[in-house]
Amino acid sequence: MTTHATAMVQASFVADSLALGAHWVYDIAEIDRRIGRVDDLRAPLPDSFHATKGRGDFTHYGDQALVLLESIAATGRFSLDGFSRSWRSLFDGYQGYIDKATATTLENMDKSPPPQPTGSSSSDLGGAARIAPLVFLYRNNLEQLLEAVHLQTSMSHNNVATLAGAEFLARTTFEVLQGVDPRVAMENALDAGVADIDLDNRIRGGLDSGGKDTRKVIGHFGQMCGIAAALPGAIHLIVTYPDDLKTALIENVMSGGDSAARGLAAGMVLGAHLGPDALPEQWLDGLNQKTHISALLASLENGA
Repeated sequence: MTTHATAMVQASFVADSLALGAHWVYDIAEIDRRIGRVDDLRAPLPDSFHATKGRGDFTHYGDQALVLLESIAATGRFSLDGFSRSWRSLFDGYQGYIDKATATTLENMDKSPPPQPTGSSSSDLGGAARIAPLVFLYRNNLEQLLEAVHLQTSMSHNNVATLAGAEFLARTTFEVLQGVDPRVAMENALDAGVADIDLDNRIRGGLDSGGKDTRKVIGHFGQMCGIAAALPGAIHLIVTYPDDLKTALIENVMSGGDSAARGLAAGMVLGAHLGPDALPEQWLDGLNQKTHISALLASLENGA
């Protein structure tokens, strides 16, 4: 179980880094023409939103997931105050892209520091997709997991749909780590309730899209950051490639748009399901933070 939990976190980070080279390129013909098939970690295009990043780095989503992992490894538990302070420090002189949800949250923190509410109203998947470190920490306690996921998500994305999506992903991944098939785990998470009717319907659409052409499906759902589009896209990847993490993450990137957030979520669930053997070694070795992440996970494991 521990090896699958480790693979869950690693696969989520790898998915973000794999997406870096083509992140937020919405024209799939441009991806084909300028980048080609993204089957290994790539540096971003020089005119991209991530031009300051290099091969093996993370997008701003992955950087936030790493800060979450660092904050819980420091104490062996999740603390909203600790995470908030670490998250805020990340963006002091940050050499990367700052999206609207982040900028709004930073402004709110300056006006009314925590424990006052700071989260933006953003409905982006990004705030819900970075939770793999919390699932690792609380993989044996669903109640603690759901509480921590709600708090960390609302810190920057205080939106009903994003919070509902975060809970859905947490319930799903928790069960997958217990050996439940991903589709069954997602159906169980639906049965537990999704506190947003529109998102509930879109999740069901994602489940129904399994086996169809990925580029067409994600194009239909929408390539954008909003959870109503991005989460069904991630679900499509999970149900279409349940035994092939590598292809799932490649096809995710080749479908364009917010492939980083979709990848964080899909990589997390498929990594939990398939374990370490499914993760290409060259991708994991290519992460600039591989050693650091491994040490953080080991410290949490040793302190458990």
